[in-house]
Amino acid sequence: MTPKQSPNSETGAVTEPPLVLVTGPSGAGRTTAINVLEDLDFEAIDNLPLRLVPALVAAGGADRALVLGLDPRNRDFSTEAMVDMIDMLKARRGLKTTVLYLDADAEILLRRFSETRRRHPLSPAESPELGVSRELDLMQPVKERSDVVIDTSDLNVHQLRAEVERLFAPSGRRLAVSLHSFSYKRGIPRNVDMVFDCRFLSNPYWEPALRIHDGRDQEVQDYVMSDARFQGFFDRVLGLTLSLLPAYREEGKSHFSIAFGCTGGQHRSVTLAETLAKALAREGQQVSIRHRELPGQQLK
Repeated sequence: MTPKQSPNSETGAVTEPPLVLVTGPSGAGRTTAINVLEDLDFEAIDNLPLRLVPALVAAGGADRALVLGLDPRNRDFSTEAMVDMIDMLKARRGLKTTVLYLDADAEILLRRFSETRRRHPLSPAESPELGVSRELDLMQPVKERSDVVIDTSDLNVHQLRAEVERLFAPSGRRLAVSLHSFSYKRGIPRNVDMVFDCRFLSNPYWEPALRIHDGRDQEVQDYVMSDARFQGFFDRVLGLTLSLLPAYREEGKSHFSIAFGCTGGQHRSVTLAETLAKALAREGQQVSIRHRELPGQQLK
């Protein structure tokens, strides 16, 4: 991994969201790097024709950082055109442009193509060896214009993810956590990672004064929390969650969902989701909530 200084330093204040150009030879990990940046909340566009890049950047109006995947598969690709485009973008006032180049040894690239049994895009009717050699020569001037070079020869996908995160999210990427409440009468929500059954807790539904309220209301939460079993259950759920989130993040997971279920999905499950959300937020976690059975509820 070799960070390099940009050949053109900014002379004006940066006023536009950052732009990252991801490039390098086929098989070096471009797609993985783009996916990681997208998980870091970059807007991602892959395999964009070079002629469209200046117009896209000039249009402006974006409020998110942008990552563009560029490579020789494009019909209008040429080394000279790409180098000129990089120089033009780096000279643009108010725009911070970073060129991320994914590289790997020729024999590693060849092995990766052999393992996937794919044809090389620069030698579809010839040997992969010829395509790898041709592309490395073609991309060398682009590599020399790059700001960051990551050699992926000895990296697996998880190590590459960690390196891209380190470079573009120095403070560390937080795992996005979504909390759901639901009624078992309507079934368990789809695509959740972990489910907890809250039906053993005291049910506010049987209290006439609480029935019309839901678990977002303090009086309902107080009632549920007054159950002697609540605190021990909640502490274990919170401890388990906090121990799992770093492990899932290291594994490359960008989102983790937890669901709490009760009979009607109005009181106990909502209380647990709301209480856990506050506890996780205090720990610096990025949390969203969805109460499936409450009218008009969306992610927040």
